[in-house]
Amino acid sequence: VSMEERKSMAGELEFMSREVVSGRLSRRDFLGRAAALGVTLASAQVLLGNAARASGPVKGGILRAGLVGGESTNSLDPATWASQVPYTFGRCWGEQLLEVSPAGEIEYRLAESYEASKDAKTWAFTIRKGVTFHNGKELTPADVVATFERHADKNSKSAALPFVQEFETIKADGDKVVITLRQPNADMPFIVSDYHLMIQPNGGKDDPTAGIGTGPYKVVVNEPGVKHVGERQDGYWGAAERGHADQIEITVINDATARTASLQAGGVHIINRIEPKIVALVKRIPGVTIRNVPGKGHYVLIAHCNTAPFDNNDLRLALKYAVDREEMVAKILAGYGTVGNDTPMIKGYPLFDDDIEQRVFDPDRAKFHFKKSGHDGSILLRTSDVAFPGAVDAAQLFQASAAKCGIDVELKREPGDGYWSDVWNKQPFSMSYWTGRPTQDQVYSIAYLSKAEWNDTRFFREDFDKLIFAARGELDEAKRKVLYREAAMILRDEGGVIAPMFNNYIDATSDKVGGWVDDPNGELMGGHALTKCWLAA
Repeated sequence: VSMEERKSMAGELEFMSREVVSGRLSRRDFLGRAAALGVTLASAQVLLGNAARASGPVKGGILRAGLVGGESTNSLDPATWASQVPYTFGRCWGEQLLEVSPAGEIEYRLAESYEASKDAKTWAFTIRKGVTFHNGKELTPADVVATFERHADKNSKSAALPFVQEFETIKADGDKVVITLRQPNADMPFIVSDYHLMIQPNGGKDDPTAGIGTGPYKVVVNEPGVKHVGERQDGYWGAAERGHADQIEITVINDATARTASLQAGGVHIINRIEPKIVALVKRIPGVTIRNVPGKGHYVLIAHCNTAPFDNNDLRLALKYAVDREEMVAKILAGYGTVGNDTPMIKGYPLFDDDIEQRVFDPDRAKFHFKKSGHDGSILLRTSDVAFPGAVDAAQLFQASAAKCGIDVELKREPGDGYWSDVWNKQPFSMSYWTGRPTQDQVYSIAYLSKAEWNDTRFFREDFDKLIFAARGELDEAKRKVLYREAAMILRDEGGVIAPMFNNYIDATSDKVGGWVDDPNGELMGGHALTKCWLAA
């Protein structure tokens, strides 16, 4: 190819990429033309990204999403958020002091800076000025103090309680909020970025369910399990970067087929939780783009360690050895993920130890431990379509592999509405998912410490707790890594979590959606798709 031809191709592709951003050309047609010109998919996507950045956000319109993970029992109280819809809608109207970027770095939000003492025990956050709540009240350090106080109350039932109960003192000092910890913790910036810690007027003490925050959208419709609508907030302090649509709208569509159909028909612009087995089909839908992002999320079976028959560790080990992990990754994730090892950890965590032996499907060991447990009846496993994409199929695979080990697994398919309020964290053996967290301490603290509200395996171990507490206060990373390894081994060999696979986040968008950025912190751009994206046309 001559130099002139190359210039002509480059010019054509640059023009076409701008057409995609403007909405006059579909992403699919652009990628097809780029491929015909010999351009790789990765290079074509870079061109689109550059065009999007050059053109900037488009204001206006109604950005619609159809999401799984909404129930009639959902609340606007951030302390209670446990599934995708309240989490994603909450990102629209609420904000924390800090956030974690797609690159894993700390970003300033309602705190414009922070500083720590040398021993990482005292932290001072400078609160941003000129920020207004949706009720017209100006944000003050007192609101931040009250927010942390509410979540730290032992009766709060907040999912963030394991973090904030380690705050020894919380005080306002001029334009700063100063927090002294009971013990040093180098991960403090990540703690205050937890999505449950949305800053509310007076901390939400007056009415935590009011849905009043500082985010780009104010709540105008809140119909749990049905629909949520946010309207752009005039005077939002971060309007240059977020809140581009006039309105955002979430329709709860827990059925996977219905979600896909709604996207195909143009009823919504964004959907979450594409089942891996239909990714190839969705890719063929005109005007639709698959968003596939590896992350720290994992699909699990959870057994209550304090409830018979799961209070017997031999039975738990039998179930762990009875899982064919490779088969699940191949058939449920269709390769969009990796094998798990009965801990919530994966490469990507800064202090991950990859020399722990990988557990594999082993019928002989499963039979040995099952016989040793003394249990001779069936095992009831509860599952649901909303537990994770392909959860019902995964349960059937587990049932089949367990049968090869002489273990009779009985399945009960639960309805989606009520699964997160009546089954998860209530019933002794069920399927679930975790999105992962930025640091190991956050993962272990929110789900495995003895006093954690979301300790969904009822794993109560003082020695494990001490390891996590020691790791928090250890500033030497090599020593900290050793502590986390010991904790992982206890959980892997004696805990109630069976983690057969780590999943990619697979969402899908209409080609009308601009501003998408892959974010390994979670599905839907770490929950920010509706706040950061815009309608290109």
